[in-house]
Amino acid sequence: MRTYRNEWKYNCDDSGFVLLSARLQEVLAIDEHTLANSKYSIHSLYFDDHQNSCARDNAYGIEKRYKWRIRYYDGPRRSLHLELKEKRYGRCHKSSCPLTKKQLEAILDKREHELIWTTKQKLLKRFCAEIMTRRFEPKVIIHYERTAYVEPITNVRITFDQNISASNEFDRFVNGDYTKYPLQEKGQHILEVKFDHILPGYIGNIISSHHFKQIAFSKYYSGRKKIEGTL
Repeated sequence: MRTYRNEWKYNCDDSGFVLLSARLQEVLAIDEHTLANSKYSIHSLYFDDHQNSCARDNAYGIEKRYKWRIRYYDGPRRSLHLELKEKRYGRCHKSSCPLTKKQLEAILDKREHELIWTTKQKLLKRFCAEIMTRRFEPKVIIHYERTAYVEPITNVRITFDQNISASNEFDRFVNGDYTKYPLQEKGQHILEVKFDHILPGYIGNIISSHHFKQIAFSKYYSGRKKIEGTL
């Protein structure tokens, strides 16, 4: 059965990040992806169709929408993944499958008709079909640094995303050396609180005590606007 998770987002500045991190470290575990500096980098290549349906649905606040992206994390276990991020009435679900560098190259070279017959991954087959029928293509790269805390028993995940930026240098995506254009003012970050059904009271109390402003923020849509100006 598919589980859709709550995903609450807040504006957070430097001082809020420092104070809240100190409190969360006392009650939550550090995410497994975290490197020695307590952060890890995320690189995501987002796709959209010829009508920019994903961006438009986001702008209009459509209750049922989705996005395709290819993602990797910096670190010793660096690997590519294809992801489908779906949103239904404010709750989110993510499907994922591994992707090889050769498969990524085939997608960027518009050879998806080869992949659809050779891969055994259902998610990749579906993505290739959407490329062929709806002309999905790369639109923007989103990069940021993440600090993450987890509570595995109740499946709670709290993340701080810093230095969020966008790029359209798709040929440099895998190397990570693309030009990065900031999406926020210096010292501003995004706090995300993710959980299945009920947020444990002690975690909710810690978050609410800092009086952060809850917002609707799409890294993908903000990145598109930064790169293209208008959609």
